[in-house]
Amino acid sequence: MIYYDFHIHSCLSPCADDDMTPNNIVNMAMIKGLDMIAICDHNSSLQLPAFSKLDTTIKIIYGIEVETMEEVHILGLFKKLEDNMAFDRWLDTYKLKTKNDIHYFGNQLIMDEQDNVINNHPYLLITSTQISLNECISQIHKYHGIVVLAHVLDRKNSIINQLGFIPKNIEADAIEVKSEEQIQLIKKMYPFLQNKVFMINSDAHHLVDISEKTNALDEDIFHKLWE
Repeated sequence: MIYYDFHIHSCLSPCADDDMTPNNIVNMAMIKGLDMIAICDHNSSLQLPAFSKLDTTIKIIYGIEVETMEEVHILGLFKKLEDNMAFDRWLDTYKLKTKNDIHYFGNQLIMDEQDNVINNHPYLLITSTQISLNECISQIHKYHGIVVLAHVLDRKNSIINQLGFIPKNIEADAIEVKSEEQIQLIKKMYPFLQNKVFMINSDAHHLVDISEKTNALDEDIFHKLWE
């Protein structure tokens, strides 16, 4: 079994604490006994090269949380850094270039593998992109990633809150929830999702919120997601 948390924000996300640095995140995950984590900043993968260089026993999955033009949040999870960065370059042409106000929204810090600040991203990352939900899903798959519908029963940017429902033909690979109770509720609401993979993630913006060693995924199920 893999003990995981596949939705953690770093200090690149303006809504996350500045102490969500690469080393702090990995060390906290180790303290909590996790095997695998994914870093999913808003609309950007620019923090991920630093994570790829860390000397750690924690397995890193490379991720991104995209806000589509429908204002729906989805996670793209990639096994390879180069696939994630290629997707990020494609997505960059669909991002709005709105100047970030650090005093209102917060810093968007990019760090190296030693937690040194190398940049403060100038454009606001917590905005919708100019790409549709379906096209974004298609492109994540094109770059060998998997698609996770983010926090489907929480937050205003969930697919249920924005669209009012989960489309039956949506090509998502997994569903993100907060608890076992939410899994049962979603399966009751949408019977066609009975056999989907469900992930219980933290959506951590603070170090203390990173998941404890409580959520586990079968290794075979995990690897089949990318087949």
